[in-house]
Amino acid sequence: MTEHHSTHGPHPDRCARPDPIAELPGGSIVRHPVASDHPGLQVALGDWWGGLGGEAGALQRRLLVPRLFLQHFTGTSFLVERADRTLRAFLVGFLSQSEPGTAYIHFVGVHPEERRTGLGSALYGHFFAAARAAGRTHVRCITSPTNLNSVAYHTRMGFRMEPGDHTLDGLPVHRDYDGPGLDRVSFVREL
Repeated sequence: MTEHHSTHGPHPDRCARPDPIAELPGGSIVRHPVASDHPGLQVALGDWWGGLGGEAGALQRRLLVPRLFLQHFTGTSFLVERADRTLRAFLVGFLSQSEPGTAYIHFVGVHPEERRTGLGSALYGHFFAAARAAGRTHVRCITSPTNLNSVAYHTRMGFRMEPGDHTLDGLPVHRDYDGPGLDRVSFVREL
């Protein structure tokens, strides 16, 4: 019987948190997430949106960020936490496998107390840098046409709304984009 020795080291979730990518004012850090961050993200997805959509809305947000994002897209995802490891913001993104020039931001959240402090912009900046380093030329994302704060934020961040198949309250909307009744506004930003 031969003894097997792994050359890969311990599994990342059995180690301490990953090293910080950047330190922010106030002692917060930016780092890549790991799978063990999933429970904290699930709590944030339920709590940070001020009851938007009720329990059904919270469940929908939780289902949009399964653990697999924190296992397979960590190099292009980021979170911000305080020194006490309290989660303050996160961005889940990836590089498109089908469109070589595209990077995609899947989900972003900022704790209500941290909004308008620059945390969201810092996370987007880290994602844009990772996308550029990977040779990507543009970033895409979507939001609900009822999430006017998100529409305004992405417009301020330099994203442009792409034409849709319908207009709702002046917004170009893709009807049933994510399924029946799940309309979305689609954005793109050049890098």
